[in-house]
Amino acid sequence: MPKYSETKNATNPQKTQSRIAIIVLLLAALFVLLALRYIWVQTVLHPDLLARVQYQAEDQYTIHLPRGSIYDRNGRELAVSNITKSLYADPVHVQDPDQLAEDLSPLLKMSKTDILQKISVGGGFVWLKRQMEPDESDAVEKLIKSKSYGTCLGFKNESKRYYPNKTLAANILGFVGTDDTGLDGIEQSMDKVIKGQVINTSLFTDTLARPILDSVLNSAKPRENTRKNVELTIDSTIQYITEQALDEAMVKYAPAAATAIVMDPKTADILAMASRPSYDPNNFTAYPAANWKNKAISFVYEPGSTFKAVVAAAALQEKIVRPNDIFVDPGYLMVDGRRIQNWSDDSFGTVTFTKVIEESINTGFVHVGLQLGAERLMDYAQKFGFGKKTGIELPGEEQGILFNPKDMSEINIATTSIGQSIAVTPLQIVTAMAAIANDGVLMHPHIIKGIYNSDGAVYEETKPQEVRRTIDSSTDKTLVSLLEKVVADGGGGKAAVPGYRIAGKTGTAQKIDMQNGGYLPGRYIASFCGFAPVEDPQFVVLVILDDPHKVNYYGGQIAAPIAHDIFSAIFRYLHIEPSVPIKDNNPIVSAKKAVQNDTAAKNVPAGMVAVPDLRGKTIRDATAALASLNLTINVSGNGICDTQSPVGGSFIAPGNKINVHFSP
Repeated sequence: MPKYSETKNATNPQKTQSRIAIIVLLLAALFVLLALRYIWVQTVLHPDLLARVQYQAEDQYTIHLPRGSIYDRNGRELAVSNITKSLYADPVHVQDPDQLAEDLSPLLKMSKTDILQKISVGGGFVWLKRQMEPDESDAVEKLIKSKSYGTCLGFKNESKRYYPNKTLAANILGFVGTDDTGLDGIEQSMDKVIKGQVINTSLFTDTLARPILDSVLNSAKPRENTRKNVELTIDSTIQYITEQALDEAMVKYAPAAATAIVMDPKTADILAMASRPSYDPNNFTAYPAANWKNKAISFVYEPGSTFKAVVAAAALQEKIVRPNDIFVDPGYLMVDGRRIQNWSDDSFGTVTFTKVIEESINTGFVHVGLQLGAERLMDYAQKFGFGKKTGIELPGEEQGILFNPKDMSEINIATTSIGQSIAVTPLQIVTAMAAIANDGVLMHPHIIKGIYNSDGAVYEETKPQEVRRTIDSSTDKTLVSLLEKVVADGGGGKAAVPGYRIAGKTGTAQKIDMQNGGYLPGRYIASFCGFAPVEDPQFVVLVILDDPHKVNYYGGQIAAPIAHDIFSAIFRYLHIEPSVPIKDNNPIVSAKKAVQNDTAAKNVPAGMVAVPDLRGKTIRDATAALASLNLTINVSGNGICDTQSPVGGSFIAPGNKINVHFSP
């Protein structure tokens, strides 16, 4: 009996160890299997499983960041973007194309045929109408719900560009295509800076479609926003004044085209730049492509007598002539067998160089031009910025044409001296005149004032950039005094504004025959370029009328009066006080009162009324004043009137509307 008990107890430990070993082996095998399974899931099956999770729990969505805005120098919106809906169709799932086209036609303002043509393309996606207005997309959404068109119709968000001022500054701004790509003007040159963004992102949700906290936090993290806003040097009010003046010129003188620029001479900032004919960038396809052109930088023409300011600068700087030097004008000169005569076809007799400039006498300028010679004449032309692009931040700028001095004959020198045989752009002319207004220092013209991040932080600011000194300060002061006499006593008299000192130069040039060479008979380009006030120049004005269809085509007769209107309105807008007392038929009155009543003193034509000067009046008082004359008011802003169009003293038919801007 005892022996049996001992044997039994002896075998138990062995069995226990065996069992433990088996269990350990099983656990090890299970661990290995789990490890292999984990590796299999994390490597081989991972893409498929992740796709399932994303399909079941992740919502994909797109963030649309609209195109950056464009503002004027005072923060007024010139171009803005909103997110709009674009309608697409899935032709594969369209069951009844005729019925669908019939339902959509009145909502999309498209013909049934056009809609059917788009659907007939086939495939799984086709645009029906892009960048719809909110009322259109709302109406289509109701149709989709009411007729269960959700399987074949859908929307995608897109950025749409709006120009709230319509034609104002259109040739500067340019326009944007349906794919948010700038196609002209600032929209094109700054496209990479202001282009909108499309950001694809996702959000994880639970089984009840509620966002998971971590996912929400991750999606809320700031993302890099590269689009920016652009601020121009343009002043909307000065731009409006300039465009209104050009519109009046188009009606009064019927030119084929017109251009005007207003520049700050101290910084070369462009305050206004306008071309006519123009267009509305909100609907640019409705206008001829020629209307899109910014003629201020792309129109190349012979400047005529406005270029004589540069010739005079060179002659005075090189001491070839002094203001009181005497010239005997025979009325014409023969150079290389060609006759060059005065614009009047008459002889001015014995005159000083001052008078040569005042009356723009061709023979006098040919004389000093020949004394300068080809090398010096072209050298000064280049110093004043001619013959190369200015580098302004706009696409399509031309560089103009100058002679190689080595190739110039005497007749080339003679014609260049009177502003013919060379080609310039309007921007080059106004930049050169700005250098004269700026004590002889040429500045780099700009139309971009600054670029700002989407949060308003400054990304880049444009600083005034000096290019070079063109002539000495003492020479410049002499030249300015001579150009002032052009307006005070000479051919630019119609640009004068009572009470203000204005300097400038008129120009009348024959139009080039681009097909046959030579000049077109009876076809001219009239211009005026000047600055004010002379004692402290604040702005330069250039007006060019291309091929005016009137008998009187001289710059001093038709371009100078338009410049006068621009000068007058800007003086009032900028509150520039007059500095010269003037006399009228009564006792001496202040120049300020004289400029305000510049045109009001004229006899009012039959059937017209004189527009009152509303500056300083409240909205109520201005409205009452206009109502008494059977005129209506278009109010912008609030407070006290600071500008109006048409300006006070203009003549207008009763029943018309006066645009009046008020400021606090």
